[in-house]
Amino acid sequence: MSALDQPGAASHRIGFCGLGRMGLPMVHRLVDAGHRVAIWNRSPDKSALVEQVAPSATIVCRTPAEVAASSEAVMLCLTDGTAVETVAFGDDGLAHGARPNLNIVDHSTIAPSTTRQLATRWRECTGGNWIDAPVSGGTTGAAQGTLAVMAGGDAAAILSLRAVVSAYAARVTRMGDSGAGQATKLANQAIVMTTIAGLAEATRLARRAGIDGARIPFALKGGWADSVLLQTLMPRMIDAPSEASGTIRTMLKDLDAVNALAHEHEVTLPVAALVRELLVRAIAQGLGDADISQVVRVEID
Repeated sequence: MSALDQPGAASHRIGFCGLGRMGLPMVHRLVDAGHRVAIWNRSPDKSALVEQVAPSATIVCRTPAEVAASSEAVMLCLTDGTAVETVAFGDDGLAHGARPNLNIVDHSTIAPSTTRQLATRWRECTGGNWIDAPVSGGTTGAAQGTLAVMAGGDAAAILSLRAVVSAYAARVTRMGDSGAGQATKLANQAIVMTTIAGLAEATRLARRAGIDGARIPFALKGGWADSVLLQTLMPRMIDAPSEASGTIRTMLKDLDAVNALAHEHEVTLPVAALVRELLVRAIAQGLGDADISQVVRVEID
């Protein structure tokens, strides 16, 4: 059993690259769990913010290579495949500072094919495992430690890191070999976005019919239409949030990846394709950086 997987063991030296909406609360959870965290972010202001909150438990690094050199395992939470590859293998990337057999846990959402390529390259460079481990549960789940992690890669490596990942995840499920976690996340995103589009249509219908939309989540609670998305996002459709927990632009990026995976496997996804058109229209109307709930505002001809 790896030291990382021993319950009650001393705190571990964990690296974390990417302190965005999801990464920042995940790092706070790691610190609260007693781990020392070496952090790096492309814009240093967020790294400084974490250091101010927990100066004795965090190390602000100038490069990803420095993160790798001081860590037993490194977590990534980045925007896309290009960013992941750059952080891992670019100038001053993780590979330049990695100890032999260093494991990477990539919480980013990227194409399964890209993950498999990165995993092979990482093993050849360092001997370590690359675990694709995208998450579901949003910023609230990250802050509360209730994220669901869909993992792909070596079973023993995933098991060895479970105790650390549990700082911010309620469940870690190995879905198969490298890329399986990403494929599962894309299936998840297809479910999420088609459901959100349905909620937006229901909200618009309720408004036109003179129904108080704010009462719908309570009225449907426990019924077949009930869901976390209904309870979370319909209120945000009715009363727009001041800050986005997840943007329309990010969801379009994920649906583009869904579309690419479907094309690769010769699967037709007509509903997801329609929702993708809705997101394209939303961005054209200036809503790209709005909360995903604001698809309700898209003007339909």
